[in-house]
Parts: sequence; C-alpha cells; structure tokens
Amino acid sequence: MNISLLDYPIEEKLVTLRDVSWEQFKGIEAQLKDNRSVRLSYLLGTLEIMSPVGPKHERVKSTFGLLLETYMKVLGIRFYKSGGFTLEEPGYASGTPDESYCIDTDKETPDIVIEVIITSGTINRKELYKPKRIPEVWFWKSDTIRIFRLNEEGEYEEVNRSGFFPDLELNALLQYIAMPDQYDAVLEFEQFLRQQLP
Repeated sequence: MNISLLDYPIEEKLVTLRDVSWEQFKGIEAQLKDNRSVRLSYLLGTLEIMSPVGPKHERVKSTFGLLLETYMKVLGIRFYKSGGFTLEEPGYASGTPDESYCIDTDKETPDIVIEVIITSGTINRKELYKPKRIPEVWFWKSDTIRIFRLNEEGEYEEVNRSGFFPDLELNALLQYIAMPDQYDAVLEFEQFLRQQLP
C-alpha cells in the first residue's frame, strides 16, 4: 500500500509571543540552544517557537534538498550546500531556513534558502531574509512550491521560475517530493532529468 508523505499527521505546535525585545529573544535562544526539536524565529518583536519539528517536515525537507541537489549534479551546476544555519540581523530578525545553497561559488550568504511550511505562523518569513539580501526564498507548503526573488528595490516578488535554474519545472519537482519512497524518488527524478538532456 502506498501512503503519500502528504498524508502524515501534523504534529508541530507553534507559539507566538509579541513585544519580545532582542535581548529577551537572545536569552530564550540561549536557554534552548541544546534543544534540537525547537525552532525559533524572530522579527521585529515577534517571536515564534515551533516544537517539535515533525517527521513530515523533516521528510519533505530532506527529499526536496536531495532532488534539488540531483538536479544540479545532473546539469553540472556547481553548488555548495549551506544547510540550515541561522541568518540574523541583530535587533531586527533571526531565522533558520530548512536548507540553503550557494550557486557557482561558496559565499558567506546563500543564494537560495528553502522553507518547508507545515504549520503556518504569523511572521512573514520572507522578511527574515531581506536584511541579508538572499536572492531567492523558496517555500514548500501544501504540495505547492513558491519562489520569491529579491528585486532591485530590495523587495521579494513571486516568480514562476528560479533565476538560477530557469529550466527547472516546479511541477515535476513536486511530483517527486510527493513520492512515498525517498530513494525511488531521487532515482526516478535523475532518470527523468537525463532523458530530458539533449
């Protein structure tokens, strides 16, 4: 019997606190630094605490990353995986993407951050990355991928395709993310990509 990963129960809980100073946030963060099941996001006085990060979230995140890396490898696109490290602008914002990548060269700030949204909060997650001028923020939510690209005015606008991967079909990517077996998904996606090559 095939069970799509989209059928897993949602287990995450989200707590939102308002009027939290940067100093208070850093104190809470220090208290929770050894707790890997808690994820903190801070934006202009609003603190979101998510716990636990559930298995569906981790499965989608991992599969998404593996597929994107497969795409880059097959097409010979040089990349550096930065993972999920905290990006922050002191006093303003702090956020940890699920995955992040530098394209072509290794950089201090990633070119792409990926957010897997299972439980929506109140923080506009694009705003978390604006101070660092991350070129693209990708969101997976409810079997949909949305890409936001930073424009010349420093604002994120939604685009149909990645500026880094203009030939990547998002619907194809979604199809493989939704497959119940991660190994098969990556293998079949690679075969699909190789068939598309001239």
